[in-house]
Amino acid sequence: MVFLKKIREALWLPVVALFLFSAAANAYSAPKTILVVGDSLSAEYGLARGAGWVALLEQKLQAQKIDARIVNASVSGETTSGGRTRLPALLSKHQPSIVVIELGANDGLRGLPVPAAEANLRAMVKDARGAGAQVLLVGMRMPPNYGRDYADKFFAMFGLLSKDVKAPLAPFMLDGVADKSELFQPDRLHPLAAAHPIILGNIWPHLQPLLKAK
Repeated sequence: MVFLKKIREALWLPVVALFLFSAAANAYSAPKTILVVGDSLSAEYGLARGAGWVALLEQKLQAQKIDARIVNASVSGETTSGGRTRLPALLSKHQPSIVVIELGANDGLRGLPVPAAEANLRAMVKDARGAGAQVLLVGMRMPPNYGRDYADKFFAMFGLLSKDVKAPLAPFMLDGVADKSELFQPDRLHPLAAAHPIILGNIWPHLQPLLKAK
């Protein structure tokens, strides 16, 4: 009987090993969900559908055969406060692997206190990580007509927060765009479709490492 038991165990060992290997491989290769929580700059305001940087990101992932799903939960006019309020339900519904937080521009345009925006973003990072997601912060600058002191404090807030919470940061999503009036819609606030490949180019180098992480 002992001999037969050992034979059965020997026969089952390769099966168990194969099962464990398959489970580990599936866990590693499982598609990632990228949740983008942003404002009009990510919601394709004034653009044809599929022309914004989030849609271009989806195309880039497909072209590079990266198994990832994009959920664009961006809303025009969104502030950090609104994003903070909406995020828990989004995390519960989509269970993302990565959360891209592109918020703050509307806080700045309304002249809202920088510490309040920082607190909201900090809370969003905490909530996302609590749900098991990695976080990418996307920074923004204010035009100089908002006052040098406010603009400097607003921009610096993103870098300070990034270091404090140890989250990667795309420093300025409109780098290479903000100083070119021909890349903006008539409102001078929202970039044209031609600017969005540049925007994606500013974000991609900081997002790509998160896609490679387990």
